[in-house]
Amino acid sequence: MFDLEVWLADYVRVMRSAFGGRVRFIGIQGSRARGEAAEGSDIDVVLILDRLDFDDLRRYREAAEALPHRELLCGFVSGADELRDWDRGELFGFYHDTRPVLGRLEELIPVPGAGDARRAVHSGACGIYHACAHNYLHERDAGLLAALLKTSRFVLRARCFCETGRYFSSLDELAERLTGADRAVLELSRGGADFEAASRVLYDWARGLIEEYAI
Repeated sequence: MFDLEVWLADYVRVMRSAFGGRVRFIGIQGSRARGEAAEGSDIDVVLILDRLDFDDLRRYREAAEALPHRELLCGFVSGADELRDWDRGELFGFYHDTRPVLGRLEELIPVPGAGDARRAVHSGACGIYHACAHNYLHERDAGLLAALLKTSRFVLRARCFCETGRYFSSLDELAERLTGADRAVLELSRGGADFEAASRVLYDWARGLIEEYAI
């Protein structure tokens, strides 16, 4: 049985061995962090170094080969300066979706606020709107639609934060606080949606948010 805490301890040990005191932060994101993971779910790890040169990417790959379940490893790797200068809308979801394992994100970036949440909603909706329209017209890819619906969860969390001042990582807790089109999109993101109907709902929802949250 997979033990996340044991695996994370191995990850910290391996990355400290590879990068020493350059490691500024390690965290875990996604379904593993929320306790919603299936057996084959990705392990979304965050690693922040003092800087990230291209050679560090090679060193990371080499170090990661020593980890169990290497095939599940993904996540976010960055230098501290790049993270500090990252788009504030994207940092909103990044900050709230990351459970710290080593270090504190607050020492690297300002805590995202309501304005950052609004930016996250607007930019996320713009991306979904374009990709949904393109997919419906040209690709007709059910897998891509499913990925867009999954992305909508991050937009919904940011939207809910704008309205309540609280961030709900759990899908069940989030669902309890959504109504109307927001709730419909979240339910579609759980799977089994008809391509035509789901594309329409997602497109109309994203279009509405672009107008509502225009910056």
